Amino acid sequence: MKKLLLLCFTFVSLVVTSQTTNETKVFDSLQDTLLNICKKMYSSKTDADKETYNAQLLTTFEQALNSPSSFDYPFDSLSILKYVSLLTPSDKKFRIITWDVPKTDGTHEYYGFIQEKFVQAKNAGGGKSKTEVMQLYPLIDKSTEIKNPDNAITDNKKWLGMWYYKIIEKKWKGKTYYTLLAWDGNDKFSCKKIIDVLTFDGNGTPRFGADIFVMEKKYPKRIIFEYSASCSMSLRYSHKKDSIVFDHLAPASPQLEGQFQYYCNDMSYDGFGFKKGKWNYGNDLNAINDKDEKDKLYHNPHDASPSSSGSNNYKTVFDKNAPTGEGNNVKKKEKKKKK
Repeated sequence: MKKLLLLCFTFVSLVVTSQTTNETKVFDSLQDTLLNICKKMYSSKTDADKETYNAQLLTTFEQALNSPSSFDYPFDSLSILKYVSLLTPSDKKFRIITWDVPKTDGTHEYYGFIQEKFVQAKNAGGGKSKTEVMQLYPLIDKSTEIKNPDNAITDNKKWLGMWYYKIIEKKWKGKTYYTLLAWDGNDKFSCKKIIDVLTFDGNGTPRFGADIFVMEKKYPKRIIFEYSASCSMSLRYSHKKDSIVFDHLAPASPQLEGQFQYYCNDMSYDGFGFKKGKWNYGNDLNAINDKDEKDKLYHNPHDASPSSSGSNNYKTVFDKNAPTGEGNNVKKKEKKKKK
């Protein structure tokens, strides 16, 4: 009997291993196809050619991502070469995939998917069975139609297009908020960094934007920074201090106030700390170097050159009076005494 059980277990293991190996080969082949399409798209000189290759990219990606077993396939060749961003939160409830199509006029269009995997219970033959189901939500960039992006709450069909590079999970009163750090190439004159928020409603439908920001008596649904395309801006998450920290932006001169194509970092730092379900803003923060290999993407993902900002890697030491995340060690900025 023991020998029979051992033989059955060995047979099942071999079948599962064979299936896994075959699936990996299929995804390896799909990844190679995706990689070739990306190379052609990003090296194309005309918008028409880019649109053709992007249509192929969308079709091939959708084919790959509709399989439940694709959820655990990393597609790491695409992310390592910065053609595509693939992010999965630690709870592994979904994966968000984004990429951009740069246009010849300097603008960008964004595309992507949210891949959500869950177990569905079914009644069959008087008993219950469980099946893994893959739900795929295409992200449709409608940036030009969203008139007030700071305060808009949208779904995947009306998405404010951007390239996501970091997920920060926060829970409050039983609800999970996935805060997303993002880059937007915008146009020839200015770029944007964005703090977005992703939640899921009772039906599992994704929602972008949430009422969880407190910034100088304003309550936007997301935070959007715009600055000169010739400058760089750091927007990153400090794991050690549990805070979002970013360069403070200012115009080159007071006369250029509100003209964001002339804004650059001024070597001071602001931030957000999470407390009681809100990201609370604090300004004029101290910052010291703290290398973090997980947060490298601070500028154009297709630009291989390093950022010119000297403040890309740091941890935060907040002002005592600034609202901060739980558990932060704080240190008040010392003021120079007047003689």
